[in-house]
Amino acid sequence: MGGTNGLLLLPLEGESWPPGEHSFGSRPLFPGILPDWVNNHAAQAVIAAALVIAFWLWMSRNQKIVPTRRQAIGETFYDLVRNGIARDILGHDFRRYLPFLLALFSFILVNNLFGQFFIFMFPTFSKIGFAWGLALCAWVLYNGAGIRKWGLFGYLKHATLPAGVPKPLWFLIIPLEFLSNIIVRPLTLGLRLFANLFAGHLVIMVFVVGGTMLLTATQTLEGFPVPLLNVAGVVSILFSFAIFALELLVGSIQAYIFTVLTAQYVASATADDH
Repeated sequence: MGGTNGLLLLPLEGESWPPGEHSFGSRPLFPGILPDWVNNHAAQAVIAAALVIAFWLWMSRNQKIVPTRRQAIGETFYDLVRNGIARDILGHDFRRYLPFLLALFSFILVNNLFGQFFIFMFPTFSKIGFAWGLALCAWVLYNGAGIRKWGLFGYLKHATLPAGVPKPLWFLIIPLEFLSNIIVRPLTLGLRLFANLFAGHLVIMVFVVGGTMLLTATQTLEGFPVPLLNVAGVVSILFSFAIFALELLVGSIQAYIFTVLTAQYVASATADDH
């Protein structure tokens, strides 16, 4: 057995190495009893929803004029969404959409933070189905808001025909605007969230698993001595902590971006000038 095979097959044999798409597979919670979609990642989403509800119920209790530390934490998150997103983007009508945007931001943030906690160690939205499910909710919201204000046909005209476009260009502009505003928006919204979380977690897996294999190596690899491999393993493990911090930052930013874009799409659907 060569050095490479000896090193790679000792810790992880079979399909576990190298880390890849299979590493993100879901595990049914009750195989043979309930459908396979009742799995550990669906349970994460349910737990996240419960945590979000519990958090905001807790934050809303015993409000005081002079905020306590607990109240200050809640108000910080609330003000970020209320003033930094909803009010600035949606204007005077922002209160109608604020509960959804606050719940959206909180839910995405909690699910993204699951990637840093040892109990889960998996960001829920690195499964594309969850990301697109959330994008579908945003799609229903902004299209529903537009239809509510303009009516179905009025909204379709508002969303697909910008003001001032000459009639000879309608045949070109209307399909492009329909594709962009109605079809592409939810797809890119979900893909952006999924791709960032998937890529970040895959990089962490490579550094942690690869570093562990190098750290525990007992055979040479391509002529490199075992002590050097062990040192490289230590460096890889230490560097993975920096990647963890980066994924924490990316997860927080993606929660903010998803919420901002949702609010922007609602504003675009209800704006008087397109």
